Amino acid sequence: MNKSMMMGAMIGGAAVLSFGAVAGYQTLKGPDYAEVLSVTAAHKEVKTPEQQCEQVQVVQKAPVKDEHRVAGTVIGGLVGGLLGNQVGGGNGKKLATAAGVAGGAYAGNQMQKNLQNKDTVTRTEQRCKTVTRTREELVGYDVRYRLDGKEATVRMDLPPTSDRIPVKDGQLELSAVTPAKPQA
Repeated sequence: MNKSMMMGAMIGGAAVLSFGAVAGYQTLKGPDYAEVLSVTAAHKEVKTPEQQCEQVQVVQKAPVKDEHRVAGTVIGGLVGGLLGNQVGGGNGKKLATAAGVAGGAYAGNQMQKNLQNKDTVTRTEQRCKTVTRTREELVGYDVRYRLDGKEATVRMDLPPTSDRIPVKDGQLELSAVTPAKPQA
């Protein structure tokens, strides 16, 4: 083998080795992108306690000024005594007057009691209760993707605008993804 042939073989071998190494590196390196399969908005339930108040009409028994019903008893006794005094004569008149006083006093007392029980006042009262409001809050987007034949999911703040996610050293490069504007 002559010298130029030897030199050509060496150069050719080096070229084959270089090309093979580059091709092998590309094979080992893996894909440049992961394929986006689906994008789903992720929500969480947020519960907030709130005070809910309303005005309510309340009917109550009016405050009693004459708790022992003295006025009804006295007035009833006087009226009963006057009516009893109109009946009979002599000792019968005295007995009728005494019975009229006693009966009138009792009747006056009961009449005042009935009037007091029916005497009511209406006032407006504020009544409050705590209610829990529930709402959905967007927390991000679950992006399902395929990389090297395997499927996985990653949560992103915003959805990607394309159907590919860049990959570097076998890892997703989420900072290189151009996010879409959030959907309202």
